[in-house]
Amino acid sequence: MENEAVVYSMPRIGDQAPEFKAITTQGEINFPGDYKGSWVILFSHPADFTPVCTSEFITFATMEKEFAKYNCKLVGLSVDGLYSHIAWLRAIKEKIEFRGMKNVEVHFPLIEDITMNVATKYGMMQGESDTKAVRAVFVIDPKGVIRTIIYYPLSLGRNFDELLRVVIALQTADAFSVATPADWRPGDDVIVPTAGSCGVAKQRMESKDIKCSDWFFCTKKLSKDEVMKKITAKPAAK
Repeated sequence: MENEAVVYSMPRIGDQAPEFKAITTQGEINFPGDYKGSWVILFSHPADFTPVCTSEFITFATMEKEFAKYNCKLVGLSVDGLYSHIAWLRAIKEKIEFRGMKNVEVHFPLIEDITMNVATKYGMMQGESDTKAVRAVFVIDPKGVIRTIIYYPLSLGRNFDELLRVVIALQTADAFSVATPADWRPGDDVIVPTAGSCGVAKQRMESKDIKCSDWFFCTKKLSKDEVMKKITAKPAAK
């Protein structure tokens, strides 16, 4: 049928990140192709010139170098136009101070999504508003696979320490073939994957390097130095 609306299913953890081309405050991008080999946080905000979003952009911009230590790049999005984005980011730099952060310049790209094409593909339009994207966060790995999805309502500013923790924890799990327990931080014990056989379970229960409360709950030490050394290493030159 002509003029029938295109319906997208919401992406899920483990899916390839939906592809798109977009105009941003840093020029045109081809996503996720331009970011192959890097981790990416793609995040949406409801609107330019709004106070919660302003506090978030100041925080993200201030932390951009911290995310870069872990080979993680930032890409923002709202359904506002490019000129609105530019004017808002200029106002942030020239006028806004938040928690001692001021004169903050946003260097990462902010996507213009007036048509809501990208927001729709990524399920960023939720029930709170038909015209504003909620505070969605997609953590995407170097192969373009979605690894984490977090949604916040319009009224709730994000916890950026947690977003950084998510990136570090995902990279640690990949690098050491482990899982991370509740409230894990680098230097805390990590979870050893559940034993797949009685023999392996018995070996773990008897191991001096692995601490098991029971066959299904085993942890081991992993120092912060080991974690940082491995996951902050620069990618090998191609």
